[in-house]
Amino acid sequence: MNTTTIVILLAAIVTVSIVFVVLSQMREKARIERARRITAQQDAYKRASRLLDEIPGQYLTAELKLLLIKRMEKACGELAGLKSDLPVKEWQKSAGELKTQILEKQDKTTPVKIDSAEKSNYIKELLQNLFKMIETMHKSGEIDAATAKKNLKYVLFLVHKTHADLHVFQARVYVRQNEIRKAIHAYHLASTELGKSRDNPLAMKAVKSFRIRIKELEALGAESDGEQHSQSQSKLDRDWDTFLHGEEWKKKADYDD
Repeated sequence: MNTTTIVILLAAIVTVSIVFVVLSQMREKARIERARRITAQQDAYKRASRLLDEIPGQYLTAELKLLLIKRMEKACGELAGLKSDLPVKEWQKSAGELKTQILEKQDKTTPVKIDSAEKSNYIKELLQNLFKMIETMHKSGEIDAATAKKNLKYVLFLVHKTHADLHVFQARVYVRQNEIRKAIHAYHLASTELGKSRDNPLAMKAVKSFRIRIKELEALGAESDGEQHSQSQSKLDRDWDTFLHGEEWKKKADYDD
């Protein structure tokens, strides 16, 4: 075997070795990328599902629910294409059934009372995540600009309402304890929060109602009959507790500039 042949053989061995290493690296990168994409889509599905389950039922419009389901369905489609070991078919079936219930107006809505600062902050965090999700859907082309703008504006209103809910709850407690000045202050805080959504007719309606209530409490005074406070309070309580219920608010939620 001459020198030339030996050189050629060595070169071939080196080349084959390099090709083998490159192919191995490519396969490893593909495996890592596939795992990354599966994890990302799994997280996207679970995040949307969590928002759908944990945001107070009285807050979510049918459109917001359908946006969350759309995000879940897209994640399922991506996972199916990646042939993951996750229960994608079960997730798709569950999302499809819920979508049908919403379209047929048969989905259940369980109101949640905002009665602590911890709960208020937690719901605010959920709403911020929903805001980011809608932005992401818009950037990826899943929803158009008009749909994104309308729903982003509404979610911001919900953030303000979450804080207002807590202040109203505290005001009710103060009234029952006959601490009228504290109750008035709490209603002022609730009014300030919803005043941040001046372009929302629902928010302005609530602000007006708070102002009326403040004047009532100022007129009654701290030494007035406790029963008067309770009777006057009860109407505002009923109005506020049903603030986001029924068809009227759903129509008003579709406001625009």
